[in-house]
This record gives sequence, structure tokens and C-alpha cells, in this order.
Amino acid sequence: MTQALTPAPGAGTVPRRQVVRRSAGRRFLARPEVGSLVGAVAVFVMFFAVAEPFRSAASLSTVLYASSTIGIMTVAVSLLMIGGEFDLSAGVAVTTSALAAGMFSFQFSANVWVGVLVALAVSLAVGFVNGYVLVRTKLPSFLVTLATFLMLQGLNLAITKLVTGGVASNSIADMDGFESARAVFASEVVIGSVSVKVTVFWWLLFVAIATWVLLRTRIGNWIFAVGGNADSARAVGVPVTRTKIGLFMTVGFMAWFLGMHNLFAFDTVQSGQGVTNELIYIAAAVVGGCLLTGGHGSAVGGAIGGFIFGMTTQGIVYANWDPDWLKFFIGATLLAATLVNMWVRGRAAKG
Repeated sequence: MTQALTPAPGAGTVPRRQVVRRSAGRRFLARPEVGSLVGAVAVFVMFFAVAEPFRSAASLSTVLYASSTIGIMTVAVSLLMIGGEFDLSAGVAVTTSALAAGMFSFQFSANVWVGVLVALAVSLAVGFVNGYVLVRTKLPSFLVTLATFLMLQGLNLAITKLVTGGVASNSIADMDGFESARAVFASEVVIGSVSVKVTVFWWLLFVAIATWVLLRTRIGNWIFAVGGNADSARAVGVPVTRTKIGLFMTVGFMAWFLGMHNLFAFDTVQSGQGVTNELIYIAAAVVGGCLLTGGHGSAVGGAIGGFIFGMTTQGIVYANWDPDWLKFFIGATLLAATLVNMWVRGRAAKG
């Protein structure tokens, strides 16, 4: 809805407000996730046409699973980008969490739930340090999280070799609490002829919570305000420091959750995993309508972006294409989505 000032009849130049309503179509096209929705339909139609295995129920299960593992992290990354920052350490942070839980439980012969809680503390601490260093030093999030990325990557490899003598954590499949933890983080449910991983349900829940926070709470207003202009937000009383640290800790929480899934789905974790995944999370958020400059985007758009990359990772395999094309697709869609988002934002601002 927009308002225009028009002179009232017989009142000289005294203005009055006239309400001009935008059509439902214009309001829909102004939504940040519209471009990603069109892209998702296009990608689905393409692989449905060129890859016969893509049409089966089994492929739907695989695509949903791949989308959920990307989408869970994209939820938090989208919120962070709306807040004006991004995190290059998100990919290796997932592996750090899984290694912390697995090695702690195995080395101390503890119930795996103890390791899960230890890993949660580690992940939240990583997020807190990222946010605290950023707000205190005023350094760009690119530099802060790049440093964290390199440090975590080195720690993952070095500590795993020191503790286990190899590059992977020990199997914890026969330890107390494993089955119950697996039921929470890595179980599956058969719906009709489709086997759906529990990560899909968690993904949808996280998207719903993030959407509610963004659109229905004061914290959501803070996130948009901080991403739009941190100085202006601070001037009107928005707790910029707490908001940014909280967003980085949210990324840490999602990294913990996905790390727990990886651990309990595969029993063991390779210490070199996760590198370059952060680029997929960021690309999925941008494809979903989040601007690199902050202040614009949605959790639903991030979810659609995750679904696009989930379809692509599996569709390329089903189509028997060279998997190296995946990296090209990520780069091309990131550039295209950024240009489209800028165009949509410009049209919305003019409107």
C-alpha cells in the first residue's frame, strides 16, 4: 500500500492523503522468494524431461533428503544474510560439531547424549566468537569467518589425527544412547511408497519457526533493521550487538543439528568433510531472495533455494552428466539470482 498527497477541493494547497492500493499480483511479485520459486519449477521441469530416474518415487525421497541437508543450514544462513552478514565457516562447523560429539563420547565411554550436549556447547561457542569478534573489531564478516573457517579446518584434521590416529572419528554405533539419538537425528518414515528422512520434517519445522520470527516478532524487526542500516537501527534502540551475535549463534545451532545428523546417520565422520559447503548455503540463500547487502529476504526463499540445489545435485547424477557441472551451476545461479534480486529490489523501491 502506498500513500500520495493530493490537494483537497477548495482548500488551497492543503494536502490530504490518498491511499493507493497495489494489486495482489504486484504484491506477490515483490516477494523475495518469487524468483527462486520460478527457478525451482524450471529446474524440476528440466530434470523431469531429461532424466527418467528423476521421475520415480525413490528419486523424490533422495531429492528431499539432499534438499533438507542443504536447507537446514540455509535457514540460519538466510537469517544471517538478512541481518547483513554471512558465514564462511558454516560448512566446516558442521564437521566440527560431529567430531566433537563422536570423539568425546568414544574417548570417555560416555552416553552419546553427553557428546551431543558437548557438541552443542562447542557449536554455540563458535557462533558466539564469530559474532563477538565481528561487533567488537568492526571487521567484515568475510574476514572474521574466513579466519574461523581456516582454524576449524585445521583443528578438525589435527585433533582427529591426534586423538584417533586417523582422519575419521571412531564408530559409536554400539554405545549407549546411540539408537535413541539416531531416532531423533537420522531416522526415516515411510509415507506411501516414499521413504522420508526425519531431516525433511525438521527442515520444514525450522523454516516455519524462522518465518514466524521474521514476520511476527520484534526480533524479526530487529534482524531486518540491522541488515538495512545498523547505525540507524542502533539510533532507534535496536540491540545491534545482541542481534548479530544471536544470528551467528543460530548458524552454530543449525551446524550442530546437521552435524548430529551426519554422525548418527553414518556412525563416523571424516575430518575433512564440509569444505566448500558454505558456498552452497550462501548460494541457496541468495537464490532464495536474500541480498548480500542485507535487509531483504525470507526463510521460505532460502528453503526453495535449498530445494533447487537438492534437485540439482541429484538430477545431474540421474541425467548421467559430469558432476563437475554442479560447480558451474552453483556459480551461474548465484550470479543470475543476484542480478534478479537487484532488479526486483529496484522495482519494489520504485513502487
